[in-house]
Amino acid sequence: MSILNQKTVKNIIKFSGIGLHSGEEVNLSIKPAVPNTGIIFKRVDLSQKNLIYPSFENVSNTSLNTTISNEHGVQVSTIEHLMGALFCSGVDNALIEIDNVEVPILDGSAKNFIEKIFLTGLEVSSTPIKIIKINKKVEFSDRDRSISIEPSKLSLDIDYELKYDNQLIGNQKNKINVYEDDLNDIFNSRTFCLYEDIERIKKNGLAKGGSLDNAIVVKGAKVLNDQGLRNDKEFVNHKILDCIGDLYTSGHRLIAKIKCFQGGHYLSNKLLRKVFDNNDNFSIIEIKEKTLPHTYIKKNQLKSIA
Repeated sequence: MSILNQKTVKNIIKFSGIGLHSGEEVNLSIKPAVPNTGIIFKRVDLSQKNLIYPSFENVSNTSLNTTISNEHGVQVSTIEHLMGALFCSGVDNALIEIDNVEVPILDGSAKNFIEKIFLTGLEVSSTPIKIIKINKKVEFSDRDRSISIEPSKLSLDIDYELKYDNQLIGNQKNKINVYEDDLNDIFNSRTFCLYEDIERIKKNGLAKGGSLDNAIVVKGAKVLNDQGLRNDKEFVNHKILDCIGDLYTSGHRLIAKIKCFQGGHYLSNKLLRKVFDNNDNFSIIEIKEKTLPHTYIKKNQLKSIA
């Protein structure tokens, strides 16, 4: 069977932890699903109307996280790290059962999700994957922030720039090829905030579960976490992780070039809505053995799945 066929997890994968913003304990399971299911969230703490599809059209909040809702108002928040892990590990189909309103933050990155998915392994089906191919350049801007997407031959390139007045974070840039580069630094990069913003964030009812165990806190020129940063571009790398997770609300992987300046969940969602508002902007193609080289899936993923 081709590595370019649809995949799901071989067995149930379980996680437990605290919600970053809700502060509540939550249990989450990733369960196998048949081809063409896609990713589905199920709120198992509710007995009915509890299925939520992580589509860009169902994104109901983008303030410091990505929240999805169904037509009955049932929500799951902070899905971006898990969605990024599913995207990059090659999971096309999965049922995500969750017993509370928010995905557990774990260590603030996608590291734990990725490690357990690779440890469990993937089941490869006989059904070819589908890819969204961008046909035309689409842009969205909001004051001094901007994001664009344009055609690419075979890759998903993300060129991201982050600019902070803070002297430690400053101006960080990184450019990656999602399907071929080593993404360990992206997976391992944690969410972050400035020390002076914590009180305001908590007054808004957020970050109730935040701590130095699940977020980087920067105060002036110092990282307050005992072990410092995991990589020298951890701030921009985490934003790239968020971007990948938000892109997966398109329903499939993409072939495209993305450039983002001072982006976030809001810009990513607005871009996707603009792309899919016009059928001329994209094509959905079925990928078979003869239509893409195996470098489409990055090399270390092939080793992990084998």
